[in-house]
Amino acid sequence: MSKRVGQKQAARVVREQLARERRRRRTAWVSGIAVVTLVAAGLVGFAVFSAQRPKGNFAVPATATADRAGLTVGSGPVTVELYLDYLCPACRAFEQDAGATLERLVADKRITLVYHPVAILDRYSTNAYSSRSAAGAGCAADAGKLTEYTEALYADQPAEGGPGHSDEQLVNLAAGASLPQDEFGQCLRENRYADWVTHVTDAMSARGVNGTPTVFVDGRQLPRPTAQTLTAAVDQG
Repeated sequence: MSKRVGQKQAARVVREQLARERRRRRTAWVSGIAVVTLVAAGLVGFAVFSAQRPKGNFAVPATATADRAGLTVGSGPVTVELYLDYLCPACRAFEQDAGATLERLVADKRITLVYHPVAILDRYSTNAYSSRSAAGAGCAADAGKLTEYTEALYADQPAEGGPGHSDEQLVNLAAGASLPQDEFGQCLRENRYADWVTHVTDAMSARGVNGTPTVFVDGRQLPRPTAQTLTAAVDQG
């Protein structure tokens, strides 16, 4: 092989190596841009998500549980937890069937009743009724009238698919249930417990609860919550 041919082959090898190196750098550069873009998008998405979540110092009703995800009524040895949405027709049916039973069990100091007012049905009203009425539950709890508030709202439940009660209507219903009108009205109108409702609803989802009414007795879920099954579960507890 002549010296000139050898030089040409060597030059070709060098060119091929340089070309491979350029392709490698180009691939790395494109991949780097893609990674940076994805990270940036993720950070933006997380920032948006975080902005929608309640902050750690949101207002909490005075009777809230330790995890801030429920409202306590009574002080009996058996814990009964009730997840409810004030727009939920099945929750209204449960209230009509078991409401008096729950009140009796609380009065007899047999149970500690924990309400979890959640907002999962806002899409079925035109004015976020689930969220606003659930926030009102916190206001009612502060007044020591959560049971009365719940009974009043289910006795006059708005239909799904239309406007729920306005704030003024909620205030009037609460006043009719012996809640202090001025204090309750101020609490409701200023959305004092709006972030708290979001927290309660998030905690419900984290627990794996996906519907209302859902009832737990000492941590055991009732398959079919009725006054009869509730009483039987409390007796066993």
